[in-house]
Amino acid sequence: MQAQQSKARDYSERVVVARQLGVALGDGLVAPERRRGRGAASNETGRFERTKREEFDDGWDTDETLAPFKTEVIHERARTIISRNESPDISFDRSINPYRGCEHGCVYCFARPTHAYMGLSPGLDFESKLFVKDGAAALLERELAAPNYRPRTMALGTNTDPYQPIERQYRVTRSVLEVLARYDHPVGIVTKSNLVLRDLDILAPMAAKGLVKVYLSVTTLDKEIARKMEPRAPIPARRLEAIERLAQAGVPVGVLVAPIVPAVNDSEIEAILTRAHAAGAREGGYVMLRLPLELRDIFREWLLVHYPDKLRHTMSLVQSTRGGKDYDSQWGKRMAGSGPYAWMIGRRFEIAAARLGYNETPTRLRCDLFHPPEGEAKGPKQLSLF
Repeated sequence: MQAQQSKARDYSERVVVARQLGVALGDGLVAPERRRGRGAASNETGRFERTKREEFDDGWDTDETLAPFKTEVIHERARTIISRNESPDISFDRSINPYRGCEHGCVYCFARPTHAYMGLSPGLDFESKLFVKDGAAALLERELAAPNYRPRTMALGTNTDPYQPIERQYRVTRSVLEVLARYDHPVGIVTKSNLVLRDLDILAPMAAKGLVKVYLSVTTLDKEIARKMEPRAPIPARRLEAIERLAQAGVPVGVLVAPIVPAVNDSEIEAILTRAHAAGAREGGYVMLRLPLELRDIFREWLLVHYPDKLRHTMSLVQSTRGGKDYDSQWGKRMAGSGPYAWMIGRRFEIAAARLGYNETPTRLRCDLFHPPEGEAKGPKQLSLF
């Protein structure tokens, strides 16, 4: 009873802090008992909905009867599986995301706002209502067989993590890799899960042909910070272990220090690069915190819950990298930001990476080995007129 009263008092105090700071948040926070093990602190309605849903205490003690957020899996039959982009500041023009939403619950995830397209909240819905793309492998085989298809590196895991927990059961990512391996198609993988090691039997032979490289995202080395920022992702030690085992298997591996959150993990850049290099990473990159659309409020709520004393300072530094705004989506600036603080972060990363020997010989994946599927995968053939 005393523990429950203490949690309720702590929750109420943080709502008061939000009001004192002039932050228009707080009343929409979901009670801690219901969001245990989750990243977001609220479940606000998506921006496309005509009506807004909001939970509040009406004095009838209803919080005691509301169930915790549980993971729900929804099956989706996609029409296509390869997504295309023409963004000039990223290194790939095509990608595959086997899932929508991500159970890792990373509070900073820039993909959260995409859940609004499904009529769901970018908050707790994003990490508890997950979509599985059924038939992804068959779709991929069909698209690779298109007469006008030309191979370039396929990015896997650009929006949500391809090795999030439900991959253990549904194995969509593995089925996609099996197709890419069958036709010698190059692929780059980004994940923060050591589940990638399960697929070494596919990745190692692909690496021997120059067809794959893997990046592990390591946001912090402090497991307590990681538990708050990435509640259902593997702890940092597991990710470093994955880097080591991938390197030992001959798979080119890199590390992403991403995102860099001012006043939370920005002091760890050099330490992360050092530990990852010792494990076998030879390429590296970083990304400044990005707060598009609903994410700006979700992240403020997270600071309010976990670091209320840092809320003003962190957001001030974030805005200093975005021209005084919460976010600037301008190409060329959205990843690294601008201004003195962003410049300092960039120089720290560059100096540490150069000292350790990162990015000296970047891995170039081969496209010349690709051979397209044949037969029925191409679909019905057009009849000749003569």
